Amino acid sequence: MSAAGSGPDRTVAGVDGCPAGWIAVTLDSEGRRPPAMTVHRRFAEILESQAATIAVDMPIGLPDRILRHGRAPERVVRRELGERQSSVFSVPSRSAVWAGFGMSDHDAYRAVCAEALATSDPPRKISKQCFHLLPKIREIDGLMTPALAGRVFEVHPEVAFWRLNDGQAMRLPKKVKGSVNPAGLEERIGLLERFGYDRGFLQQPLPSRVGRDDLVDAAVAALIARRLLEGTASPFPDPPERDSRGLTVAIWA
Repeated sequence: MSAAGSGPDRTVAGVDGCPAGWIAVTLDSEGRRPPAMTVHRRFAEILESQAATIAVDMPIGLPDRILRHGRAPERVVRRELGERQSSVFSVPSRSAVWAGFGMSDHDAYRAVCAEALATSDPPRKISKQCFHLLPKIREIDGLMTPALAGRVFEVHPEVAFWRLNDGQAMRLPKKVKGSVNPAGLEERIGLLERFGYDRGFLQQPLPSRVGRDDLVDAAVAALIARRLLEGTASPFPDPPERDSRGLTVAIWA
């Protein structure tokens, strides 16, 4: 199964969350213009762009109840990633994602964990890594509609690199103990160069609160966005699932 979008200039965008908000790498799918990097405070600003297809590293489609080891996309892609599978964390139910909205971090974490326990089988809390992403997950969940599902797709950087690396997971971790691993980042930059990125673009000076790994993740997401536009990307699982709001639940690569 594949998906494609359409737009006036056939540009695509790969998007990653970052401390500054959202970083987007935009590609001209026909290669007539160099890639561009932009930083946005809100995801809605990216939706207002001319990008025909948007691939974002953030969960889309939240089930009402979570079975063992997370949503189906997470369970399926972990099998392909070997030692990199720890980069795929489990997403809680929609009610858990929204449970702590408007609360202090301390109270919110307790509320989210309580709701996650109540809506998972077997019952499980959420990781602190996932908890810190909840504001961005809520931001996208609040914007997404079934009509946008043909333009905005969920991706995951390590799954994207696996796909572009001939179905082989990256040899080195991108992060070690929460810090960027220079050797792992260089491995990924080298692969991105093979797919047309200029090293100068990938190593350009970055704005405040945007990491080099954020740029690399957005860059590889843009390559999957191009595959989506061309109709050559595949969903995990295949066919995708749907949540109770009709949103697609799949990671694309």
